Order: sequence, then C-alpha cells, then structure tokens
Amino acid sequence: MPKKIGVLVSGRGSNLQALIDAIKEKKINGEIAIVISNKADAFALKRAENNGIKTAVVDHRKYSTREDFEKDIIEHLEREKVELVCLAGFMRVLTPYFVSRYRNRIINIHPALLPSFPGVNAQKQAIDYGVKISGCTVHFVDEGTDTGPIILQKAVVVNDNDDEHSLAERILKEEHKAYAEAVSLFCDDKLEIEGRKVIIKKE
Repeated sequence: MPKKIGVLVSGRGSNLQALIDAIKEKKINGEIAIVISNKADAFALKRAENNGIKTAVVDHRKYSTREDFEKDIIEHLEREKVELVCLAGFMRVLTPYFVSRYRNRIINIHPALLPSFPGVNAQKQAIDYGVKISGCTVHFVDEGTDTGPIILQKAVVVNDNDDEHSLAERILKEEHKAYAEAVSLFCDDKLEIEGRKVIIKKE
C-alpha cells in the first residue's frame, strides 16, 4: 500500500513539485494526501491544486499559541491518515508537541551539509565561511533546529565566483533528487534509526 504523505509549505514549493513528479514517475511508493500552508498566497498551493491534491491553509497569525496552530495542522493530517510529514520550505519551527506526535515520521531538507550551517541563510553562511564544498541534507526532524538524524546528503562544489544565489540554485537541483530519494526509502520501510545514525537497509 502506498504511504500517505502530508507536505507542509510556506513558499514556492519546488521541493513539493519534485515529490509530485517522483510519485508520478513511480519512483516513490506513496501518495500526497494533503498540502498544508501557513500562507494563503504560497505558490506551492497552486502546484498542489494543479495536480489534484487536497490543500488547506492554516494561518499561524490567527492563533495565540504555537500549539493551537499545530493542533489544527495535526487535525488535517489525521483526517487524511498521514503517515509521513514532509517539510518543503515550511518557515515555522515545530514545537516538541508536534514532533513527539510524529516522532521519526517528519522529514526536512536543508540546503547545507549539516551539522554545518544550520538555520536560515545556509548558502550565505557557506559563502561567507569560504567552504569549498556545500550541499544539502535530508534529515528526520527532532526538537532542535536542523539537528535530527541524517538520512541522505548530496555534495555541491563551491566555485570561487559563486554568490549565495548561484550556489543556492545548484544546491536546489540536488535537493530535488535527495528529497525524492529519501522519501522513497521511507515509503519502502528501508530506514532504521539507531541513536543518531540512520541505517539504510539494503534488502
């Protein structure tokens, strides 16, 4: 049975599109049951609608606490029987309440080779630091910021003439591949967490 996926978004949703395409190409044994955004004007919602995927807007500004905001998101996810939550440019930090509810079932992608350059503006951090190699990381989400167990990483060479935008563009191409690959592994039950390590089962 294909696993049911819920995707949380805030912006243009290019990683969402990568997942939609991979599912269409039968590279992921899953289906996106719902796309939820905290912003009504997120282009990602349009991508979902164009592909016949259910959408919902849960505007964080309408809630007095983060937990109340997350309770409504969880309600949508549970209604659709979501088994995996994918963050695709979702610009809200999840509370321990949400994380514990979906322990080891939330995946995020970050545009740097963690644990280097966590948080926002990772590509600028990499350029400013002068690293020669950057990339992207797909990881499980825990209570910290970009600190969960790492599933996959893809490396990208940093050129001398790169700025944060040119580097971000090249990293994004690898993000699309890495995210689809990691979600596919999850849907095929090939990921096993041992402490900080994620073991990818071969059989």
